[in-house]
Amino acid sequence: MSSLKANYLTWHIAITLIAAILFIPFLGAIHLFDWDEINFAECAREMLVSHNYSRVQINFQPFWEKPPLFIWLQVFSMKLFGVTEFAARFPDAMCGVLTLNIIYHFGRKYNNHHFGLLWVLCYGASFLPFLYFKSGIIDPWFNLFIFLSICFLLQWFNNNLSKKINTSSIYAGLFAGLAILTKGPVALLIIGLTFLVVWIRLRFNPFSNLKNLISFIVVFIISGLSWFIFEIATGNLAIIKEFIDYQIRLLNTHDSGHEGFRLYHFVVLLVGCFPASVFFIPSHTKNPSDTPFQKYVKQWMLILFWVVLIIFTIVNTKIVHYSSMCYFPLTYLAAYKLHDIIYSRKKLNGVVFSLGLFLIIVLGIVFTAAGLIKYFIPAITKSNLIDDKFAVDSLQTPVTWLGFEWVIGILFLVFSIYFFVNLHKGKKYMYGLFATSLATIWLITLLIVPKVEPYSQGPAIEFYKSLKDKDVYVETIGFKSYAYMFYTNRQPQHNSADMLRYINKEREQQSKAGGEEFEFSLYSLNWMLQKNIDKTAYFAAKTTEIENIKRDHPDLIELYRKGGFVFYKRLPLTNNH
Repeated sequence: MSSLKANYLTWHIAITLIAAILFIPFLGAIHLFDWDEINFAECAREMLVSHNYSRVQINFQPFWEKPPLFIWLQVFSMKLFGVTEFAARFPDAMCGVLTLNIIYHFGRKYNNHHFGLLWVLCYGASFLPFLYFKSGIIDPWFNLFIFLSICFLLQWFNNNLSKKINTSSIYAGLFAGLAILTKGPVALLIIGLTFLVVWIRLRFNPFSNLKNLISFIVVFIISGLSWFIFEIATGNLAIIKEFIDYQIRLLNTHDSGHEGFRLYHFVVLLVGCFPASVFFIPSHTKNPSDTPFQKYVKQWMLILFWVVLIIFTIVNTKIVHYSSMCYFPLTYLAAYKLHDIIYSRKKLNGVVFSLGLFLIIVLGIVFTAAGLIKYFIPAITKSNLIDDKFAVDSLQTPVTWLGFEWVIGILFLVFSIYFFVNLHKGKKYMYGLFATSLATIWLITLLIVPKVEPYSQGPAIEFYKSLKDKDVYVETIGFKSYAYMFYTNRQPQHNSADMLRYINKEREQQSKAGGEEFEFSLYSLNWMLQKNIDKTAYFAAKTTEIENIKRDHPDLIELYRKGGFVFYKRLPLTNNH
């Protein structure tokens, strides 16, 4: 038994080292992306600046959209590495290392050692799951906490005859609470609905004694609601109210620029979780060789997948990472099918095989085209294929390409087809398919993403960085951004007393009139454009706003244009004449 444990420990060490090599290098190679990455990094930076670690802030104003746990992780990282892109993304890289170890542990526990490794491979080598551990967004930690809560609920439910306190109920409550503290009440919605559907499927069998239920509730309250209780106790009830209102609004409306068609997340998971998504589809069929416990685990995973997918299909806001909780059950069930293929030498049915080939061809074309962007730009800009001036102008941003990036797509196409067609011949072909996927996405993050990012925001980030630590105002006109705060290193004193008096007056008037959500940045922008400012104000706008700005704000001085952006300044009153 001790040698077996030592062997498992060796595998955990190997997984840790490989995951660290995959996820940590080059985290700071590109700028943070607007909105989410910079939003959270800016919250962490402002915590450091203000030394107020209990309240999440943006522009040094209360920010009610997210609880603080992930921001605290970024604060700790920034204390170690400085306020950098690397520090903002490092917590998610660590989450990746932890996640792969956890799914190996549970995969081995639910099935066997080989299954655990297959699950690690499916999760770590699929496109979107890999990319999320190279990002600086909340969801990797949020999803991990939900998954852990589900796993311990599964164990608690399975051992329902015990009259003692089951430690699984304590851990289930702990991780459910941490998920709430990471992103909010949608965690409880996912966990609760998953449990409810399982309970219905099991015909409402008793699942707990009172001791375990009380243990779950107490631990959940301590871990998940402590921050909310603290904020209320210190007189910040208004922030909690705004937070709850925001969560309700998010479910009922779509954020600007984030609407999409109803089956959006089906497509995202099918394409974004390749190659695991191909093997997930036939995993729904029954396997007579499964033990009762394996059937039980599979049922939980299927229910978790469909609960998450249905919730975010109903929600109007369509953002790629909203369905990312599906990665856990999707890759588990993909590993389940791969395990069956390897040891039973079964072939994929014709429909699934054709779908897999189709996805490989589509992805290969997309990756090849991404590497050829610089050659397409002249033709695109001269044609009328893109009916978006900002997008066309953005393609004019000067970017240096190596010239061979397109080879990544060709190699992916050739090797993926070869390994996929021969998959039934042995596990070395399966390993080859996932190794190809992993190598492809790693090379894309290293060689293509840093070239594509400047087209979307490069000139704006460059402009903000040129104003770093200067005693000036900076704002955006016509589009929402958090980048100018992070990259100019905005300080509390940048919001002058005159500006704050104006904004507070407007806030009071809007409150009396029963107005909706108050946008601080909108009113600070109005003040900078219309009032007697005391220092120079700089503005970034998209080129689509040029005529409107000329008409509405003739006192703005155009500085220059680059890519899809145009930059202005407005002088203080004493210098305006």
